[in-house]
Amino acid sequence: MIGELSRQTGVHTHQLRYYEAQGLLEPARGSNGYREYGDDAVLTVTQIRRLLEAGLSTQEIAYLLPCATGAASDLEPYPELLDTLRARLHGLDEHIDTLARSRQSLRDYIDARERRVVESGSHN
Repeated sequence: MIGELSRQTGVHTHQLRYYEAQGLLEPARGSNGYREYGDDAVLTVTQIRRLLEAGLSTQEIAYLLPCATGAASDLEPYPELLDTLRARLHGLDEHIDTLARSRQSLRDYIDARERRVVESGSHN
């Protein structure tokens, strides 16, 4: 049941339902309609969480999850997989560069404003 999987993984039930909606987690349904997770569900949720922590989208995870092995960040070394991971890393690097430029621009504006305040205060 979803509550038990939540307790075992520390992942909230609404997140587990989201993983299911994204096609990342596929429970069976019992005769009572409740979700029933197989023995591999804990491992699957662990893999999903690790891939999310790496900054991957659920769409990317859906593509990569069949390549995941074990609870660590182990993935089978398929060329398409490495291409996807490298593309994601490149995108993150570009985003970091953009953020660094934005941060510097903000610092420049703040510094310029503070200099004007100091200069105008010294002339009074």
